[in-house]
Amino acid sequence: MELRADSCGLEVALTIIGGKWKPLVLFHLSPGPRRFGELKRLVTGISEKVLIQQLRELADDGVITRRDYQTVPPKVDYEMTPFGLSLAQALKPLCAWGDENRVRIGELQKEAQSTAS
Repeated sequence: MELRADSCGLEVALTIIGGKWKPLVLFHLSPGPRRFGELKRLVTGISEKVLIQQLRELADDGVITRRDYQTVPPKVDYEMTPFGLSLAQALKPLCAWGDENRVRIGELQKEAQSTAS
């Protein structure tokens, strides 16, 4: 997506973290480097194909780095760049909001499901 000069900051940020999976991938990378298999287990529900795509896009955007150790068997890990770490800091308030509103959101989702049935 091409940004206009008058794009708001949220629109700019969403060009990097837009979608369902990227914020979760970043959350799990924030403590430190992780291997692909670890991320696959931690990001519940993501397919291997989609995880590969999301990691590639985050690397292309300079948010993470992919480190290939050139070993047999192959070993690759992913780590946040300083740019990515600054983004992780920006996501922390959103995580806190989710934690604070977890019960209410669960109740709203149950209510919506019962209304739809």
